[in-house]
Amino acid sequence: MRVVEYFELATRTFEVLGVSSMVIGFLLAFALAARTWRRTADGDRAFKTLRNALGGSILLGLELLVAADIVKTVTSTPSMEDAAILGLIVLIRTVLSISIEIEIDGVAPWRRALTSGPQVLARAVREPASPDRGTSQ
Repeated sequence: MRVVEYFELATRTFEVLGVSSMVIGFLLAFALAARTWRRTADGDRAFKTLRNALGGSILLGLELLVAADIVKTVTSTPSMEDAAILGLIVLIRTVLSISIEIEIDGVAPWRRALTSGPQVLARAVREPASPDRGTSQ
């Protein structure tokens, strides 16, 4: 197998995996949401489960499609037009990924560290140890 054929196969594989992850993730997201709704009878919780699972599968699919575009561009004949198209595709997919991640987590990725680690640590220091947490006073 020639190197060019190998990279074409890799590109197609990434594309198939990207689309498949979104389709399978879509089906699994609805199955998880239905299961959550059946177990808890809480529509809000089922909707959040659906949204998180579906968003995660879309994010994974977008990342795999970006990888396919990068491999495809690297292996093709280099031109400014190809580079510009790749840049635009990656930019659009990155904006989509960030907006989906913000929608899922409720906070921008660059602010997550500000709202998670330090706040959790500060809360743990401020809160007195309770007997039900397994610590003795």
